[in-house]
Amino acid sequence: MIEPASELELGQAIADLSAPVEVRGGGTRGGLGRPVQAAETLSTAGLRGISLYEPGALTLVAGAGTPLSEIEAALAAENQRLAFEPMDHRPLLGSGGEPTIGGVAACNVSGPRRVQAGACRDAMLGVRFVDGAGRVVKNGGRVMKNVTGYDLVKLMGGSYGTLGVLTELAFKVLPMPEASATLVARGLDDAAAVAAMTAALGSPFDVTGAAHLPDPGDPADARTLVRIEGFEASVAYRAGRLRDLLSAQTQGEIEVLSEAADLWAEVRDVRGFADRPGAVWRISVRPSDGPALAAAVPHLGVRYDWGGGLVWLLTEESDAAATTVRAEAARLRGHATLVRAPAALRASAGAFQPETPALAAISAGLRAKFDPRGLLNPGRMSA
Repeated sequence: MIEPASELELGQAIADLSAPVEVRGGGTRGGLGRPVQAAETLSTAGLRGISLYEPGALTLVAGAGTPLSEIEAALAAENQRLAFEPMDHRPLLGSGGEPTIGGVAACNVSGPRRVQAGACRDAMLGVRFVDGAGRVVKNGGRVMKNVTGYDLVKLMGGSYGTLGVLTELAFKVLPMPEASATLVARGLDDAAAVAAMTAALGSPFDVTGAAHLPDPGDPADARTLVRIEGFEASVAYRAGRLRDLLSAQTQGEIEVLSEAADLWAEVRDVRGFADRPGAVWRISVRPSDGPALAAAVPHLGVRYDWGGGLVWLLTEESDAAATTVRAEAARLRGHATLVRAPAALRASAGAFQPETPALAAISAGLRAKFDPRGLLNPGRMSA
């Protein structure tokens, strides 16, 4: 394993490469993407530490190998947080290790609050990385601003280590809310749940989470969740108004929970699929199309997040099931990502939705520019 202790060592190590490497952070998301054929692993674990944290400026800068837990602890001490609520893949993938902030950024990992706060890449202010030629590249800074030319910060978020190896990241952080409330409707079918979540998200009450958890054993136990956060008085007022709105929408009773952190962690990490066999798909579609997609694909389980725009499906581990999922996602102009599956299925079916010819040409051009020798995670993002 190649384990550089600094950005300089990383640059030299990549410049000296003669064969492909698999880039690794904390090792918690190694099952994402198509399997990489590489003789060695390049670890970013040595590039760790918070180099700058200014709570008053809502800015944090850290090395890519810094454990996410270390960052969250530092933020919590100042009553702040990463607003995009990054998912922990370990329960779903059955992996070990410790998530790192570089891995979160490389995979653009975001949770339920994306509907209100945006994705991981939207919170990224700046990046430093080493490209496939061993050159150090810097883009962005420590404040939000308009950019001229290439926005490499957004490009690196979600590039899965195929364009360069992240060494340092700057993030915008936000204060923790004073209070939160989660409204729960029970017994809704998928279409009714999406309609209720759409009504909530379209309201002026600043919803920060909207998810639906069907119960195949007992449809009456299906839960539809809507979250609001903020100052205590504001949350109390908005919860009352939202309860009235959802009650009218669903023609049912609405429960209001003041403490539901574990419930949203269950939504965020898709824990309902963690101990169940099968392939797990993450599918982005228009919220109104989510129930139709689930109905068209034979599945073992379904979960909805982002108001219905993110559909998690549990299916059989087969090429036939993969073909059906991809076909339905394409028909609905969505994107299906194979998140959990045996290596053989990830190799045969690919992990990501096939790109259009025009987009594939752009992607190939970027890889040729940033990794001309094709040494960094080759094939990881291949469809």
